[in-house]
Amino acid sequence: MCSYITEKAEIFASAKGRSGWMNVDTAVIYYDHPTHIPLDHALNIDFVNSATKERVAVELSAKSARELIRRIQSALDSGEAIHLGSDDAAEPERALCPLF
Repeated sequence: MCSYITEKAEIFASAKGRSGWMNVDTAVIYYDHPTHIPLDHALNIDFVNSATKERVAVELSAKSARELIRRIQSALDSGEAIHLGSDDAAEPERALCPLF
């Protein structure tokens, strides 16, 4: 049975697609039948450039998705703790790390 439950988030990001790097401004997240991964259901995330309709799709098992959530939270918490009080903290989405 399909749930058709979909979450949508406006994001500020970039992704590497078929033609190289592209801006993405929307993430569409849904738990449904995957196209490629051999599971009955998966957490599917489409990172979309709404202007060009280009997308990068990801299909994750529920276990992998939950682990990814934990690791994302850990990385954000650790990174913000290290940069707390720096000028980068004021606008982290647009700040560039001098190492890259």
